Amino acid sequence: MISEETTSPEKNHDPSKIEENHIEETQDQESLSSHISEIEDRLTEALSKADSHWNELLRAKADLENQRRRYERELEKARKYALEKFAQDLLPLRDSLEMGLSQAQEENASVDILREGTELILKEFNQITDRFGIKEIDPVNELFNPEFHQAISTQENDDYDPNTVIAVVRKGYLLNDRLLRPAMVVVSKLSIKTPSDEDLET
Repeated sequence: MISEETTSPEKNHDPSKIEENHIEETQDQESLSSHISEIEDRLTEALSKADSHWNELLRAKADLENQRRRYERELEKARKYALEKFAQDLLPLRDSLEMGLSQAQEENASVDILREGTELILKEFNQITDRFGIKEIDPVNELFNPEFHQAISTQENDDYDPNTVIAVVRKGYLLNDRLLRPAMVVVSKLSIKTPSDEDLET
């Protein structure tokens, strides 16, 4: 005869263990909820910072674009009116030239008066160019410098060292040390001595 062993419910379901398991599950859920809440807070903070940084980027981009447009406008204005002061200073010079031409056309025009007028106009012109940093290149007795001089011819001349500027055909000009126009010059070279008849006989 097989005896059936009955299991007591009290053995399989210990109330203390059930309560302990329930407490552990509750603690795990609370810990998980707290962890999730912490992650959500961090995510919210990160999203807020991302939005703030994005807005800052958009503002910086807009500021940069505005600066670029302002710079382009100022550059265009500077390019358009760069010669305004120079042009204003040239106008009296034109007035003087027109006045001198008008006097030259008169029947009793004096050569001396015309010469004096021309000298005054040239003096006024030189004052204007000086104010704007325009300097002339007049390199007589200087060594030839291809950076600032343009040789149009050479001449044999023993009074100068070879490659020396002995005459200026047309002056050159600098604008604040930048070449506007090279000086057209004549440069010296050694004279080629041919033997004389006496040298050949000896």
